[in-house]
Amino acid sequence: MKRFSLILEFARHNASSSVASAVRASVCLLVGFTVSAAMAQDSAWPQRAVKVVVPYAAGGSSDTLGRLVAVGLTESLKQPFVIENKGGAGGMIGSQQVSKSAPDGYNLVISGVASHVIGPSENPKTYDPIKDFTHIAMLGGPPIVLAVNAQLPVTDLKSFMAYAKANPVSWGSPGKGTHGYLIGEAFEVMSKTPMQHVAYKGGSPAVADTIAGHIPALFTTLSTASAQIQAGKLRALAITSSKRMPEFPNVPTFAEQGYPKLVALTWFSLSGPPGMPAPVVDKLNKEVRKIMQSQIAKDTLAKQSMETFDWDSARFTQYVGEELKQWAPMIKTVKPEN
Repeated sequence: MKRFSLILEFARHNASSSVASAVRASVCLLVGFTVSAAMAQDSAWPQRAVKVVVPYAAGGSSDTLGRLVAVGLTESLKQPFVIENKGGAGGMIGSQQVSKSAPDGYNLVISGVASHVIGPSENPKTYDPIKDFTHIAMLGGPPIVLAVNAQLPVTDLKSFMAYAKANPVSWGSPGKGTHGYLIGEAFEVMSKTPMQHVAYKGGSPAVADTIAGHIPALFTTLSTASAQIQAGKLRALAITSSKRMPEFPNVPTFAEQGYPKLVALTWFSLSGPPGMPAPVVDKLNKEVRKIMQSQIAKDTLAKQSMETFDWDSARFTQYVGEELKQWAPMIKTVKPEN
């Protein structure tokens, strides 16, 4: 485009009006051809393998959803979508890598609340979770559950709070900076319930110690604790979903028990670098939504106790902004210790 501008400038100063008009017409044809070629290239995307960075270790909810989507996109778009696990810093290392890649649709990331709400709110100099990404599609995620050892003499949230105020109570989380930690700290502040936090390196060790009686309670994703809740080893007292989960109809939400601000999902999504072509974004959004509505996806989501939403990219981008607005002030209040 710079070359075309130079041609026009030359014509304006060094040629007759008829020649300049002819040059301008030629430039317009060239520009139109270039734009048409670019649009055709975007519509033909993908023409080679696409890398999907999962910015966490293999085996978690983000990895499960990432692989589900990658398999579906490989089948529907006839090019390999290859998962690359690149963990660290609560998902921010892998996310930052993708944010700096070319916006051609060949580098994507499984984004989420940890990497695009919690992390940037704690470390705003790392990247802007809105401006430095193209948000493509919401995948879904599990709510956070407050669960206790089944032998603890409490049956609901109210009796748990009374017990915690009368006895020293510690609670576990998957680690400082995680969504479970944030919700647990927020609950402490909102309910004015004195408790001692114990950080674990993941939700599974916290679940194991709660079952063993080393700690009486924990805040973690429902998907992490669901098997032990169903087995009767843990008792679920409240979840952060907007409504009760079909798999756990007897577990009330925090909202219906007087805490309407404790509505949250540990959501995961698909994003890319800023400035991705609209046709590529639209194609990805359309295909991902088809995948997430498929029976295999519904079965996987049910096993993982996940909610999902059939949103276009604009609605999903709006949601990321809403999450930042809601949680950033609280995240700064309960910022993890270094």
